[in-house]
Amino acid sequence: MEEKKSKVILHGMWASTYSKRVEIALKLKGISYEYVEEDLKNKTESLIQLNPVHKKIPLLVHDGKPVAEPLVILDYIDETWKNSPPFYPEDPYERAQVRFWVSYINQQVFEVMGRVMLQEGEAQTKSVKEARERFEVLEDGLKKHFPNKTIRGNDDVGLLDIIIIASFGVHKAIHEAIGVETIDPLNTPTLYNWIERLQQLPVIKEVQVPHDRLVTFLQKYRQEHLQQAAKA
Repeated sequence: MEEKKSKVILHGMWASTYSKRVEIALKLKGISYEYVEEDLKNKTESLIQLNPVHKKIPLLVHDGKPVAEPLVILDYIDETWKNSPPFYPEDPYERAQVRFWVSYINQQVFEVMGRVMLQEGEAQTKSVKEARERFEVLEDGLKKHFPNKTIRGNDDVGLLDIIIIASFGVHKAIHEAIGVETIDPLNTPTLYNWIERLQQLPVIKEVQVPHDRLVTFLQKYRQEHLQQAAKA
């Protein structure tokens, strides 16, 4: 159980999928925390001082001690608060598979989705094709390595689930914002249904961003980037 004297602060940003990962992790473990919303164009002095290397969110501060970088934070939470649910399976091979597919999502899928979000025309068309190919690889990996995955409650949620729902739970908002669909019941049914089941959990609903607000934010963010790129 959480120690009474423990003080936890999370510096985050409402639309950040990386912040959502940490929020979900804290709520899954039942950890009370103070949330500090950061304006990424005008960051708080405490964020800059406590995370001097990257000066980025999310930043977890536990009893005055800062912990930076999303995956490092998630591991820290899991190792510090050992109550259920554990973020990794007990079996070493299963743990290795979780780490592999988390890495694949972070390094391969997120990278190409960033390009899809901020491109247009032929360049975007090429990136969309590449993104769909990478989602197909993820789809096959989930079916092969996690064939008996069940999601009935908080105890069924681990690190891979946190990464999946925080990263892709907004796929419908992305589709509406930029007109590109990469996750659907026909081509990626395992991933699609995985997300749908996670979204039914009360702990996930607590941190979900309002759909319309996110669509507006993504459209504005994309437009600002395209305008800056055109001036460069």
